[in-house]
Amino acid sequence: MANIPFTFQNCRLCGCQVGNHGEAAFLQSVEIMKFLDQAKIYIQSGDGGAGCVSFRREKYIEFGGPNGGDGGKGGSVYIEAVPNLNTLIDFRYHQHFKAQKGRNGMGSDKTGPKGEDIVIKVPVGTEVLADDQETLIVDMLEPGQRFIIAKGGDGGRGNAQFKSSTNQAPRYAEPGWPGQEMWVWLRLKVIADVGLIGMPNAGKSTFLSVVTKARPKIADYPFTTLHPNLGVAWVDNYEMVIADIPGLIEGAHEGVGLGDRFLKHVERCSAFLHMIDGTQEDVVKAYKDIRRELELYDEVLKNKPEVVVLNKCDSLDKEETAEKKAALEKASGKKVFVISAIAKQGIFDCLIEVNKYITRDRRQKDDEVEETVVDDAAEPEKKPWSPLD
Repeated sequence: MANIPFTFQNCRLCGCQVGNHGEAAFLQSVEIMKFLDQAKIYIQSGDGGAGCVSFRREKYIEFGGPNGGDGGKGGSVYIEAVPNLNTLIDFRYHQHFKAQKGRNGMGSDKTGPKGEDIVIKVPVGTEVLADDQETLIVDMLEPGQRFIIAKGGDGGRGNAQFKSSTNQAPRYAEPGWPGQEMWVWLRLKVIADVGLIGMPNAGKSTFLSVVTKARPKIADYPFTTLHPNLGVAWVDNYEMVIADIPGLIEGAHEGVGLGDRFLKHVERCSAFLHMIDGTQEDVVKAYKDIRRELELYDEVLKNKPEVVVLNKCDSLDKEETAEKKAALEKASGKKVFVISAIAKQGIFDCLIEVNKYITRDRRQKDDEVEETVVDDAAEPEKKPWSPLD
């Protein structure tokens, strides 16, 4: 068999040749990701059952009268947030959810059985949007939170409900009311305290694997991380959830690289840990490019607290490290932490710094909850009306 030479192709991620950083990166970029953060599903609640037209017919009962029962109510569709899910992959092949219809009413004043409800389980942090992808229906933030998204149709009334002194033998019953149907979008936003942002190959995944028990894929080519990874670190006896998102490059808002679609996973974060590769020639440009992408994506991200970290200092000498640190501090106006994730140098200092913002954010949320509870308690209970008052 003749040897067929391997032909280099341009990588769809960074534009370089596949052979420059291995064929695996190209193959991994086109395979179906197990992490799915957006899905479109069809939801339909059950129609109500029709009422029954029936008359009582028994021996020795001359005037039985109508006894048609009502139709059963259609099943509703609920969405429930569960803590043991972290992806929407279940909705890749199961996209239609239809609740059971209510059964029709029967004679002898028997109401039809109710249709069975459907519960759609989604990860905590899932947003449910209308078909236009802009109108927010509900944000599932708490484990166990349940929301009725499509209410089942009511059952129709049987002819026994229409009898009167002037119409003692009605021969009419209502049909069941139709249920609701709609297409909705499920959009998952990971709930984390800290968002790891930076250029590809800045060492974000290495940092996550060192400070937490997460084991993301780590390699020496760009865009090793193709979906967000979560890890839990403990700082000063406080739990800190860290989200590592795929690297951003200049022009990500225009779809360059993996684009900016994963930035939604850091919208809920209390602070950013902005990691800069110290081995880059121009660390200031790398910092400004990421800040620009954040600003173009959402103004809210631009204003979030940020801790700047200069990584891979073990590959630099002291003079070069000091020079790049000073340049970054001048450009960012913030203190820059010099670390080496792989050598485990300086990582605890930056975690303590970012934990200050997380603690402050948690304290503000607790105060808001307490104020809400106090306001509810301050309202006097309404006394039921009595003719003696």
